[in-house]
Amino acid sequence: MSKITLYKASTKGKLKLPIVENGISAGFPSPAEDFLDSVIDLNKELIKNPDATFFGRVKGYSMKNAGLNNGDLLIIDKSLEPTNGKIAVCFIDGEFTVKRIKIEKNICWLIPENDDYKPIKVTPDNDFLIWGIVTTVIKIL
Repeated sequence: MSKITLYKASTKGKLKLPIVENGISAGFPSPAEDFLDSVIDLNKELIKNPDATFFGRVKGYSMKNAGLNNGDLLIIDKSLEPTNGKIAVCFIDGEFTVKRIKIEKNICWLIPENDDYKPIKVTPDNDFLIWGIVTTVIKIL
């Protein structure tokens, strides 16, 4: 099971950094106009609901095919509605895990995105809570 370490989001200060607002070409290079058009506040951009937002670091490989790799930093919003197909941080039987939610005939499944791991069927016997929805993945390349 991919485990996760959680951290509370702090938005006390602003984190303003330069941004190339016109976009960065992923095809043929385009002539540079003004490199730094404006600034972006990453707290405002990435954290929509500060009181309900947490960070978590992925531990494990069960979600690698969804682009969530060991060591990636997740932004998790507890205020969002958990719906079918969303990637969520869940608390099950004493552990946090990150999986895709699948709801089928009133049964909740936690689906890994790696064939080396099996889906988890949530039953009434499980101590279970969908803790929050993953909104952003931050990667170190």
